[in-house]
Amino acid sequence: MSIKTKSNLNDRFVIIMAGGKGERFWPVSREKTPKQLIALLGNRSFLQQAVDRVLPVVPLRNILIITNEAQSPEVRKQLPKLPKENIIAEPCGRDTCAAVTLGAAIVGSRSTTAVMAVLPADHVIPQEKKFQQVLADALDLAGRGQVIVTIGIKPTEPATGYGYIRTGIALPPPEGVKPYKTTFFKAEQFVEKPHYDRAVEYLSSGQYRWNAGMFIWSFVTVTQGLEKHQPEMAEACHRWFKVVGTPKLGKVLAKEYPEVKKISIDYALLEHAQNVVVADGSFEWDDLGSWNALARHLKADPEGNCAVADFIHVDAARNLIYDARSKDRRTPIAIVGLRDSILVQTDDAVLLAHKSQAQKVKELVKKLAEDVKLKKLV
Repeated sequence: MSIKTKSNLNDRFVIIMAGGKGERFWPVSREKTPKQLIALLGNRSFLQQAVDRVLPVVPLRNILIITNEAQSPEVRKQLPKLPKENIIAEPCGRDTCAAVTLGAAIVGSRSTTAVMAVLPADHVIPQEKKFQQVLADALDLAGRGQVIVTIGIKPTEPATGYGYIRTGIALPPPEGVKPYKTTFFKAEQFVEKPHYDRAVEYLSSGQYRWNAGMFIWSFVTVTQGLEKHQPEMAEACHRWFKVVGTPKLGKVLAKEYPEVKKISIDYALLEHAQNVVVADGSFEWDDLGSWNALARHLKADPEGNCAVADFIHVDAARNLIYDARSKDRRTPIAIVGLRDSILVQTDDAVLLAHKSQAQKVKELVKKLAEDVKLKKLV
């Protein structure tokens, strides 16, 4: 697919955030190979799919991966064609504002006229062409003026696990620019994860979008935003900008990063800025936050069981069965009378949970990490 744009492709960058732990997908997801680095759907990991998805819009040399030291070897293994200097390992996790600031410093060192998209590594987006069109339009708009663009997803259900954005009027294209295929709105308000009744109101109003954590801005715009709303981050960006591409960067980050303010880019910048625009993300999207979410992308049998396994059952319904064992160790998984459950088997662990408790897998991982005998499984 060819995306036609007027701006210089050399000035277009994508920063993919790939340092998450993916604890809710234990036991398949582990510290060194978390959710974004495993292939739960198809033969490619979520990170590989994320890179594949943006290649028609941005050249490979301009794709940066921000990960951590534990995961960077596997990232390099999975993306052998990506320049080594494009894989950046944070010394420690300091939330998304620090990662964005570091990414901006690296992008700015390559081009101070750059425009960049910040995207998560672990989303499921089946309608890739629609996504690519929205991304291309957003990059074009962000490159023309001092706006922050966030991609808002049209809600399909009253979900309580996402933040929402209230949209205002639809905006015309910049003067002299042909109308975009994507609709852009003024962002009126960022809203926390709502209770169910409020989420129902948001859905029925048609005025709200899910906050998918996808942001597009120019280097100038994001640094100016940090200077105004997070001056300490802006100063850090300036310091890191000076040493990008030199051996000093690693030493400076090792010294400074642990002291950097731990805050998300949403709280740090987006909720304060007055120049935020929402791109209408009218494509299928899922952030795949738990094992329950995976079932939405698998074919179910007549009883509602979704299985990636050699699976047989009697009187079992609405279960998710996932066998991640190596092929030579796989055996049939037989179930009798089980309902609404998750069963995941790996070479060294088994998870059995009720679907209603899927979010508590994260608590289980914490408990494993505190156990001397079991922490090797984390």
